[in-house]
Amino acid sequence: MNLIQYYGRKIRMTQKIRIMPCLDMQNGRVVKGVHFVDIKDAGDPVACARAYCENGADELALLDITATVEGRETMLDVVSRVAAVTTVPFTVGGGITDAASAEAVMKAGADRISVSSAAFKNPDLIPDLIRAIGAQRLTVAIDVDKNPSMPSGYEVYINGGRTATGTDAVEWAKRVDAYGVPVILPTSKAGDGAKTGYDLPVIRAMKGAVSAEIVASGGAGKLEHFREAVEAGATILLAASVFHFGEIQIADVKNYLKDLV
Repeated sequence: MNLIQYYGRKIRMTQKIRIMPCLDMQNGRVVKGVHFVDIKDAGDPVACARAYCENGADELALLDITATVEGRETMLDVVSRVAAVTTVPFTVGGGITDAASAEAVMKAGADRISVSSAAFKNPDLIPDLIRAIGAQRLTVAIDVDKNPSMPSGYEVYINGGRTATGTDAVEWAKRVDAYGVPVILPTSKAGDGAKTGYDLPVIRAMKGAVSAEIVASGGAGKLEHFREAVEAGATILLAASVFHFGEIQIADVKNYLKDLV
């Protein structure tokens, strides 16, 4: 197993196209919903993280999905316990509202942090975080839904996908990109948990408008969906339901994409 140093921790080398299982967290448990609602329990976060690392994940995400709406910070104890068994780059989001909370999450063991609603509400947070932790450790997530009245056809949603903003999603992505953010993570509200495929038009639109890497998120249900996302421009393939419930194995995805990764 090839190892490199990544933010001070030994991890497996990543590939150009990376597979990123996502642990959506609520009350200290991994959960998964459909369209950001109908939440179901999906297991213990430490056990899930360990299994994903052992089974070939290239990166891992943990999103505390109710931290923002509950007005609290990220559950640092959960981050610490998951980080202890994680051997790949580890991104944590949810409840990060300033440099201090970002630094606390990093200290708990995260390699990268992800911000969404807080960055939209206060765009100055982005340069603040870049100064505090470095651009290479920052991801900006953008929840989106279709809105034909928007120039791109997609609108930004905040507060866990609950609140429409009236802002065009691609225009917001361009503003984020202008700060030097290296990774943008758009999640389609319509696709989330539906297993009907990633929202390819929004991936293409953002990829065509920014220099940042694009994470495909929301909708993976079969192997073909992963390839479609790569062909649309995504280089990081995030999925939850199909991995949590054993419908697709990480090895299956890598084998299917072996001419791309």
